[in-house]
Amino acid sequence: MKKQNVPELFGSMVFDDREMRARLSAKVYASLRKTIDENVKLEEEVAEAVASEMRDWAVEKGATHFTHWFQPLTGVTAEKHDSFITPSPDGGVIMEFSGKELIKGEPDASSFPSGGLRATFEARGYTAWDPTSYAFIKDHTLCIPTAFCSYSGDALDKKTPLLRSMQALNRQAKRILKLFGKEVKYVRTSVGPEQEYFLIDREMFEKRPDLIYTGRTLFGAMPPKGQELDDHYFGVIKPRVTAFMEDLNEELWKLGILAKTEHNEVAPAQHELAPIFSTTNVATDNNQLMMEIMQKVARKHDMVCLLHEKPFAGVNGSGKHNNWSMATDTGTNLLSPGETPYENAQFLLFLCAVIQAVDDYQDLLRLSVATAGNDHRLGANEAPPAIISIFLGDELTAILDAIENDKPYEGQEKVIMKLGVHAIPRFSRDTTDRNRTSPFAFTGNKFEFRSLGSSNSIACCNMMLNAAVAESLKQYADRLEKADDFETSLHELIKETIKKHERILFNGNGYGEEWVKEATEVRGLLDLKTTPDAMPHLLDEKNVKMLKEHKVFTETELQSRCEIMLENYCKTVNIEGLTMVDMVRKNYLPAIEGYLYSLAKTTNLMKSVSDNVKCEYEISTMDRLSELTDSILESVVELEKALEDLKSFDDIIKTSESVRDVVIPRMETLRKYVDEAETVSSEKCWPFPSYGKLLFSVY
Repeated sequence: MKKQNVPELFGSMVFDDREMRARLSAKVYASLRKTIDENVKLEEEVAEAVASEMRDWAVEKGATHFTHWFQPLTGVTAEKHDSFITPSPDGGVIMEFSGKELIKGEPDASSFPSGGLRATFEARGYTAWDPTSYAFIKDHTLCIPTAFCSYSGDALDKKTPLLRSMQALNRQAKRILKLFGKEVKYVRTSVGPEQEYFLIDREMFEKRPDLIYTGRTLFGAMPPKGQELDDHYFGVIKPRVTAFMEDLNEELWKLGILAKTEHNEVAPAQHELAPIFSTTNVATDNNQLMMEIMQKVARKHDMVCLLHEKPFAGVNGSGKHNNWSMATDTGTNLLSPGETPYENAQFLLFLCAVIQAVDDYQDLLRLSVATAGNDHRLGANEAPPAIISIFLGDELTAILDAIENDKPYEGQEKVIMKLGVHAIPRFSRDTTDRNRTSPFAFTGNKFEFRSLGSSNSIACCNMMLNAAVAESLKQYADRLEKADDFETSLHELIKETIKKHERILFNGNGYGEEWVKEATEVRGLLDLKTTPDAMPHLLDEKNVKMLKEHKVFTETELQSRCEIMLENYCKTVNIEGLTMVDMVRKNYLPAIEGYLYSLAKTTNLMKSVSDNVKCEYEISTMDRLSELTDSILESVVELEKALEDLKSFDDIIKTSESVRDVVIPRMETLRKYVDEAETVSSEKCWPFPSYGKLLFSVY
């Protein structure tokens, strides 16, 4: 493929602002921009004009079909393609696309997860255009980003509540800014999600049923070398991976995705791609596309891209760091320290809003990243612990401490920190080191939520974070709008917030056992280690109340999501368990039996030649493998029983608890015996590629 220069290539397959400004009339463009920027209703004639120009642009680019591209609760994207063709009177066809087709679609919704929102036979669902996220062309199809809802209006996707949460935060943040004398059109949250992933050889992948069915290796002994030398991290990128990354960048840039930074990650075969910040719903769309295109491009290079959180035991898993901030339409980052005391007072209030939100709704943040895959990763000395806390760094922590205690800040200036009365010192960004053990770290002008798993949709955590911060801001606005003395009330509010929520602030080592004890026993923080521990909190009274009041979810939508997420957890582990049983019975036990037969045959042959031959290796190996075979058989029978017992539960919470407490421990026991058998068996007899081949074959 001929390389194009990046400015020409970038966004060439996106109907973005450049295309709209060039193709639409000034009136139509202005109306559409008002819809995008200020959430004003889209007029029908505007939709018709946009649809006409969008169709012409897409056909010029080679598109033959269009689809409403949406994000159901499966965790991946969905699309139903319709061609542009319409029959003409002369027997030919014409290419048509109406405003109605642009604005609304009607896909069959019967087979998507609904959590009881409607009966299976009620198939009708609707997709509605999200004009704030640009349409794009993928595989000769015009893709129109949309929300997805049921016939009754319930959200069946991840985008709808995300957009609702963005509106909620926008409303409350504008109230706060008005108190500081600032009128803005909107406040939007922005996200830059860093995406980690593994690349392995395609031939090796296709020999592993566990990777094919579950996305992770369910068995595998560690090779002699793993990640202990730290030689892969930021190391020279190998030619085969470089070729993949070059093609990946081109495909992403065509779609206007701001792929920026790429490097080797800690584990062998692991890498990372980070984009530049974009508006949260756009970033969500882009990240879903990024994951899809990573997998597609990898196949072209005879590799497979693994997005599971823990594809290999014994080496680091993959996460997705969600860098989150708030900004106005004027470009002001509300999480950036200012140039004046008054600007810093505003910054501190928004900072406090995030601190309070994370403390009050730590359960929502934890459950927003809860999946069967991510349960393997959190707290495993490679990712943040399951306990949610905030890292601020030494300087910012010292400033908050000074405010709380009405004492001079012993930093750049010695001043009493009463806001609006005495000067607030200027403080710089990035004055302390990053804390990689913190789930939620302030990094200068944004917060980095590091708990997301690599395959997670970023919509889930951002809708919860937006809503929780909106609630903090609402409480502040309700109080400050009634204040007789704004500056004094502001100072007292910040001081009270710091004192009330300082338990969530922690700058130390999140991996230490002493932190777990301090967090849970002294500070009273939640330690929700697994998905079954976390997900039921979605229906806690305080969470339902807050999410309903900000119109992010209805109560029925919350109930459905709790059920869907727990069902997904149970089904995921059930598939893993069944895959383990299948591999053990069809492959591992026969392979071990074959090796035992070979050893026995060799032993008999050697002893028939000479009575002096001891055959210590053969006999000791047979003894151990025989013991392991018995243990493997016993363990696989116990696992089969545990999986069968799941069918007897009629309550999803009880089912998930049985998966956590019974099925997973039995899976771990079975794996332990099989992995040991691998270490004492001949490589020639082993039925599947080893970890060494999987992790190092690309290089």
